[in-house]
Amino acid sequence: MADAKKFPYASEVVLPPELEGWEEMYPPQRLFSKDREAWENKHFWYQDKIHAPEPMYPLDDIFQEAWQISLSQFTTRVFCIPPAQGVAQRMLGCYMYITAVEPPPPEVIGEKAERFQKRVFYVFENYDALWDKWLTKFQALGREMESLKIPKEFDKYVPDSEIFPAPRGYTQAYEIIEAFNTIISQIFKAWQYHFEYLNLAYLGYLMFVDTARKLFPGIKESTIGKMVAGAEVSMFRPEEELCRLSRLAAGQPPVAEILKKNIPADKKMEELRSIDAGRVWIGELERIKNPWFFVSCGSGWYHFEGSWTNKMDVPFSYMQSYVQRLEKGEKIERSLTAISEERDRIVSEYKALIKTDDDRKSFEDAYKVVRTIYRYAEDHLFWVEHWLHTIWFEKIREFGDVLVKNNVLKKTDDIFLFNRFEVPMLLEDLATAWALGEGAPTRGKFWMEKAAKREKILDAARKWMAAPGLGVPPEEVSEPFTVMLWGVTTDKVAEWLKGSETASKDVNEIKGFASSAGVAEGPARVLKLLEDVVKLEAGEIMVAPCTNPSWAPVFTKIKAAVTDIGGLTSHAAIVSREYGLPSVTGTGIATSVIKTGDIIKVDGSTGVVTIVKRV
Repeated sequence: MADAKKFPYASEVVLPPELEGWEEMYPPQRLFSKDREAWENKHFWYQDKIHAPEPMYPLDDIFQEAWQISLSQFTTRVFCIPPAQGVAQRMLGCYMYITAVEPPPPEVIGEKAERFQKRVFYVFENYDALWDKWLTKFQALGREMESLKIPKEFDKYVPDSEIFPAPRGYTQAYEIIEAFNTIISQIFKAWQYHFEYLNLAYLGYLMFVDTARKLFPGIKESTIGKMVAGAEVSMFRPEEELCRLSRLAAGQPPVAEILKKNIPADKKMEELRSIDAGRVWIGELERIKNPWFFVSCGSGWYHFEGSWTNKMDVPFSYMQSYVQRLEKGEKIERSLTAISEERDRIVSEYKALIKTDDDRKSFEDAYKVVRTIYRYAEDHLFWVEHWLHTIWFEKIREFGDVLVKNNVLKKTDDIFLFNRFEVPMLLEDLATAWALGEGAPTRGKFWMEKAAKREKILDAARKWMAAPGLGVPPEEVSEPFTVMLWGVTTDKVAEWLKGSETASKDVNEIKGFASSAGVAEGPARVLKLLEDVVKLEAGEIMVAPCTNPSWAPVFTKIKAAVTDIGGLTSHAAIVSREYGLPSVTGTGIATSVIKTGDIIKVDGSTGVVTIVKRV
């Protein structure tokens, strides 16, 4: 591409002066650097709006650090996918950019190919048994994290019980440092487990797509998507439990009346506890709360999103709507039967077109693999990014509470303003001052001022419009996971460039992935902030940087979904297919050129979004 068709290199980006000092928040290995500039400038980088759509708090960045290692190693060193390498990350102006690393030399591809066949197909053939083992060990890790003991406060004097009959030999000063080291190790191990089969789930989908395209030239992406829709997976269970609780409430009028009130969740719980039927209903909620309410109100990637279990207003608002809809005779559950019947019909029709036994076997083998292992994409998601992350955030807040109690930090959540290498310094500062005795100071003033400065930097970063890409886009974007998960293709990058060169009012048609079939027209609701999801009204079309499976309760009332980023295997695409909604993902610029209230037409069969009328 000519220079006119490139994004700035990282070194050419001019940051707002309000972001001065942003680099201090992140470890040096996560920054663009002069010593790696030649390698970095050979690659095309793009903003990861799936995993990091907002400026990154330093401690929240640990998940990104962990997945960079884990995703990449399972591709390059474990399952040895021949041409694929890892996905590298860099921070710039508090936003995360990623790139698919260029393919390895031909001789390395050959070495990997020998291992790939044996390792990958073993997993495909034994996946059901392997999933059971995976879930058992992952839940055990989560329970270990839940049971981790973190000192709540520092005693003035060690109690006698730690002296007699023999001194224990260590104190709370050691325990708090050890506990933080332990929880860091646990979260890294969790993310090692996270990618154990995920790349293979995407690979199974890629293999099926490739087989379908060869056998049925011209087949639409949305049709292929329908062939794999209709999965009973863990990520949809929280929403299913909300539906069940809503039906239980609808069967008990006094409970239903309380749930329909426009009052906070804690007030509803108070009223429910005052009546017999309400106490029974609460008992059922408490029974399923862990794990099914351990679901993020957003993506699970940021501490400030909260989860249903600690932001009960969110699930209660969903149930309020469900009870009202049930009283009108509406169906609130995902129509899994209809989706499955449509899937089976389409698969049968296409199988009937196959002319040879060999081709039929190729199709059936690829289909069996994708239907078996593709569930992992959403099954594991609940357990890692929602259940375990909810536990992690609450445990980290216990460290924050201790630091606040001892005047090292001002607010509990200020701990998230320090990265995983810095938090041990705060804990050591606290432990040292306690050990030194009465009146020994910590550097609390220094840490509090640093936290306040970083909060201002992050606020400024939210207002800054970061470039969607960095460097020279390749002539063709072909790395499979970049295309299928993030939805970054040659055409999409061209759309980004168009969006950066053209006034948004002049763009009336946007192209993306035809991720879920169907056509819908209606008013747009642009969700640039997480909390805006509660503003969605029946009949609107959701337009967001990316959607999230935890937003499943709104998918039964919207008409369609449009995202900036995400391919055929992104969560937005999966959830839309599971709810039978038209969806176009990976548009690159939808949230920039569409405004709330615009009338838009979404064609999930062609991947085109048309702005019919602007507000």
